[in-house]
Amino acid sequence: MHCQLDNKHEVYIWLKSNQTCLVCDELSETAHPVCNVCETELPWLMDHCEVCALPLPMAGLVCGQCLKRPPAFKHVVAPWTYSFPVDSLISRFKHQARWPLGHLLAHLLGQFLQHRYDDAELMRPDCLLPVPLARKRLRERGFNQAAMLARWLSNYLNIPYDEHLLLRTHETVAQQDLDAKTRQRNLLQAFALAEGAQVKGRHLALIDDVLTTGATANSLARLLMDAGARQVDVYCLARTPKPGT
Repeated sequence: MHCQLDNKHEVYIWLKSNQTCLVCDELSETAHPVCNVCETELPWLMDHCEVCALPLPMAGLVCGQCLKRPPAFKHVVAPWTYSFPVDSLISRFKHQARWPLGHLLAHLLGQFLQHRYDDAELMRPDCLLPVPLARKRLRERGFNQAAMLARWLSNYLNIPYDEHLLLRTHETVAQQDLDAKTRQRNLLQAFALAEGAQVKGRHLALIDDVLTTGATANSLARLLMDAGARQVDVYCLARTPKPGT
């Protein structure tokens, strides 16, 4: 009985197969599972706050909230607004374990970041740090979507990642149902650094799927900056617009 394929048989090579667009289900003319039309028509983030990436009517501005209370992170980088179809792709990746959708979005985010590095618009960080997930939600979901994004980005950008440096020490209620002030109170003492964490003098980038109010990112960035980090940026797939806009 032979368990191995005979060398006369052809081996399936995924990279040479026809790709189907994960957005429209049509054949993709690219080597990746997204067609040129769908990629072009994604809700790309246009004019936004130079710090938190909040969508704004003009470029080169800083939003009122960042002027009033500057966050601990230097800036947020996000390719898209949290609207269709990106919101649906993220939701299915996160809540239905549709990992190919997350991998596709991470690949496109990686391309977006690499262009920014190449154009000297953005400095490459020393390490990528996924936002830690609460234990209860990790048990329910079975995976941390931020850690998966960080892993894929690390491979694409050749930047190391560390999913154990940041710890979530306290369970918190779901952030999406809370207003900004309640989110900040909800996050007090929620995070800590792992014992022996190397932070001082390093440029670090937090990785998450969506940035809403920025309360979680700001809490983590403050923790890192207080520990001696040189700079903290935030990389995410999408930025939500201001409520009511």
